[in-house]
Amino acid sequence: MCGGRGTRLRAAASDDHGADRPEKPLVEVGGASMLSRIVDALRESRAEAVHAAVSPHAPDTAEHARELSIPTVETPGDGYVADLRVALAETGRPAVTVPADLPLLAAEHVDDAVAEARRRGTGDGPTSLTVCVPAALKRRLGASVDTAFDHGGQPVAPTGVNVVADGDDTVALTYDARLAVNVNRPEDLELAEALCD
Repeated sequence: MCGGRGTRLRAAASDDHGADRPEKPLVEVGGASMLSRIVDALRESRAEAVHAAVSPHAPDTAEHARELSIPTVETPGDGYVADLRVALAETGRPAVTVPADLPLLAAEHVDDAVAEARRRGTGDGPTSLTVCVPAALKRRLGASVDTAFDHGGQPVAPTGVNVVADGDDTVALTYDARLAVNVNRPEDLELAEALCD
């Protein structure tokens, strides 16, 4: 999912040289754009195909996806959930969804989510799965916490890694700090850079 406006990150207005920041998925972490890092992780995983859900809000991102030989799914840019519906209508289910602002994603994260969704699923296939981290972990790291909900008596935050299938939605909890950093603000970008090293 890489078609959002990235307004919270872009609100920082400029980089150290005074130039406008690129579209959020094109912001670099560890010398590579977040989109490139996500694509690399997905290609190294057992995912059968990779698509980039893009929108009119991020034309440079769409172009970069095509340069990476990633098929694009055009969404209207009406928000994450609405755009996800459009993307899933084109790609089908089950699918793994990942936001472009999770630059420390590794292939093992994707493979683990799929394996857990299959384990919890029925004979008909995997169940839907939302991978979360404890909100306390995000706070301890200094990562922003934009969304949290109670799970098992503790506040948890979605990482953005999901398996979307036909079964009931379940939660898989991880304590992996790499999945606790969604780059939404300049402070998150600094944290991602630090953890990348």
